[in-house]
Amino acid sequence: MTRIPLDTKRPTERALLCGVVFPDQPVETAGPLTEARGLVAAAGSEVVGEGLVQRRERPDPSTMMGKGKVQEVKQAIEQHRPDLVVVDNDLTPAQGRNLEKAWGLRAVDRSELILDIFARRAQSRQARLQVELAQTEYLMPRLRRMWTHLERMEGAIGTRGPGETQLETDRRLIKRRIQDLREELVEIERRKRREVQTRTEAFTLGLVGYTNAGKSTLLNRLTGSDVLAADMLFATLDTRTRRWKLGDGREVLVSDTVGFLQRLPHHLVASFHATLEEALTVDILLHVVDASHPDAAGQMAAVEKVLANVGAEHRTQILALNKIDRVEDPIRAQLLAKDRAGDVVFVSAVTGVGLDQLEACVARHLDERSAIVRITVPFSEGASLAALKRTAVFLDERHDAELGTLLKVRIADRELGAFRRSAPPSVAIDVLEPAAVRFSSAEPPS
Repeated sequence: MTRIPLDTKRPTERALLCGVVFPDQPVETAGPLTEARGLVAAAGSEVVGEGLVQRRERPDPSTMMGKGKVQEVKQAIEQHRPDLVVVDNDLTPAQGRNLEKAWGLRAVDRSELILDIFARRAQSRQARLQVELAQTEYLMPRLRRMWTHLERMEGAIGTRGPGETQLETDRRLIKRRIQDLREELVEIERRKRREVQTRTEAFTLGLVGYTNAGKSTLLNRLTGSDVLAADMLFATLDTRTRRWKLGDGREVLVSDTVGFLQRLPHHLVASFHATLEEALTVDILLHVVDASHPDAAGQMAAVEKVLANVGAEHRTQILALNKIDRVEDPIRAQLLAKDRAGDVVFVSAVTGVGLDQLEACVARHLDERSAIVRITVPFSEGASLAALKRTAVFLDERHDAELGTLLKVRIADRELGAFRRSAPPSVAIDVLEPAAVRFSSAEPPS
């Protein structure tokens, strides 16, 4: 008897794209729905058709887009036979319900699409809880849309009540689940804050930037780690912190986190606030930009807007224009750096171009936060000498038969404080020149 193998792989969903562009909406240089196509691909689906866009002054209260465009999408559905329609806007529950009735097909808005991607990418317990909280809060006002099969039917005996009863039951359960998720996340956040506080004696660098700007690739290149780095939107959700050893021997902690996005759902930002806070509670923000992207300027503006929302816009920043090896017009890259306050470096995380300038820039900021200190270490205190080699730059080193090793070092004031606490009384410490700039990350952003 011959057995015919069955393909159990789930078929790829086919999505038709549409959306409404409003006057105050950021313009996508590569054309409307460009980013939406990337989001659909990141969600593991396939885009069919060219996509339909309507420009309006204000959304239609019932369907977001005009009646003519709704009918046009209906005709495209009949032509391409997609599995769902992705609307590149945030829909109200009523708008989503009306569009599904008009099209006879599932309608997914921008927030729901992003939440689905986050659900696929979440790895840690904290990330999964944050995604579930955002999904549950998104679902709450849309419960009625899910229970239309239990709505009251006029005049039908025995059909009054169940729909409303089930709806209220689900609302009560969801409210309880939201409360449980928030309480569990608060406990995780407390633990995370304690972990972050243990790093306060080290110089910290936080990678921020638009999704798919190359932050994880840069983290791998600088620190020799092997975190996931893929050419897709939202490849990273969990904050990752690794040690970067500079050429002079000093170590810097580098944190990578979730990328930003234009029109990022506000409830998603709220759910991931603790994750963002962990990456932003740093001494310097390294703003990584995909310089080869046609809408690099718009992506930079979107990141700065999110930083302002979480209270981190005033932190010291280094602008790293990444993927410089892919830039065809060097003048365009220079325009991105024009009139920028602070340091700007042109790098390629893949080829290594410009990373020496980046290291020099970070070392200079570390020097500004470092004091010049004379330290005498007895020969019997080898552990103290080894600790200094990990955290300080030796400017001068001499040996005295009676006193021990005589050092003149440059050391970050924060690490100097840690060394004072751990060094035995026999180690003499004399500050010759205090740090020019104080560390700024003692308190997390509000």
